[in-house]
Amino acid sequence: MNNQSLYRSNFDNCPLTHALNLIGGKWRLPIIWALSNKGTMRYNELKRSVSGITNMMLTQSLKELEADGIISRKQYNEIPPRVEYSLTKSGTELIPALKALASWGSSMKKEKNA
Repeated sequence: MNNQSLYRSNFDNCPLTHALNLIGGKWRLPIIWALSNKGTMRYNELKRSVSGITNMMLTQSLKELEADGIISRKQYNEIPPRVEYSLTKSGTELIPALKALASWGSSMKKEKNA
């Protein structure tokens, strides 16, 4: 076993690294934050709420967040089709940690600008 694989395995077992891998990426946090603020949202509502995101990136991010158990997707069999997204229990449990992180970031920003 070389040093590089040992380095990777040490961080792969870290719960913080795992959590950051689940919510990391440019678009995941803005999607989670929008859902936390507005509750259940439809695709176009999310697209309008997350400024600058493309259809492809929104679709991909929603699929990944759903696969990771952070959001749920509910499809209604009506015409036209309606799909709604919301946070799962795990996604909702994440919000206090994100609020604490936002508070810390705000404090750090103030210190830097002081």
